[in-house]
Amino acid sequence: MTSTDVVLVERAKVGNGVVATVILNRPEKLNALNKEMWQRVGEVFQELDQDEDLRCIVLRGAGDKAVGPGADISEFATMRNNSEQATEYGGLMHASMQAIRDCRHPVIARIQGLCVGGAMELALMCDMRICGAGSKFGVPVNKLGLVMAYPEVEALVGLVGPAVALEILYEARVFDAVEAKDKGLVNRVVPDEEVDAAVASTVEKICAGAPLVNRWHKKFVYKVAAGAELTAEDQAEGFACFDTQDFQEGVMAFMAKHKPDFKGN
Repeated sequence: MTSTDVVLVERAKVGNGVVATVILNRPEKLNALNKEMWQRVGEVFQELDQDEDLRCIVLRGAGDKAVGPGADISEFATMRNNSEQATEYGGLMHASMQAIRDCRHPVIARIQGLCVGGAMELALMCDMRICGAGSKFGVPVNKLGLVMAYPEVEALVGLVGPAVALEILYEARVFDAVEAKDKGLVNRVVPDEEVDAAVASTVEKICAGAPLVNRWHKKFVYKVAAGAELTAEDQAEGFACFDTQDFQEGVMAFMAKHKPDFKGN
């Protein structure tokens, strides 16, 4: 199996744009993340970031049993057996996770079954998370004598706050979807058989909006969440939408009481 096999990309036309589905594809291992997969995830999201036709990206695991159970432990003896090896491997992981967060298009995690360890860390990098009621979450790394590094901790704390993040890390439990929703890890919990419909409905709503506006909102939200000091250029960018054709289309459609036909320009 090649690196392009372990992470698949499917595209579907939605309105004037395209939705890409990124699939972690090692179903025989419940999509356990190995080095090949980490590398390919980063490459895929960097490629998708450059696709002007995209309106939304869905990240999921192959099958309905798992997004993933975490790391492929069989690699530890040869690829992550000391701090030097782990630093190199971690750099690859963090670059791939950052590629998801930095991707300018909206990214939705479609979660069904296990979403544990590294799989949950990937989901944390997505903009929204929709899961089935039977999904399971957790980061039981302290049972392996492992630490969650700063980039993953930053994402976890950003979603759930320090106290809940430490609860998840200290107790190392695998918990259910209701608790994940209560903790703020996921946006929505639906019956398992309705996950695909719920994701499709959310994707449809995203695609109905002006794509440039969705990209701006993603950029603005993460910049504000990071506590970045806003420059005059940043402030001015908040009004750049008024110079787009989509703004003109949106206003005309509203006045005429019909659905806008956004082109992404």
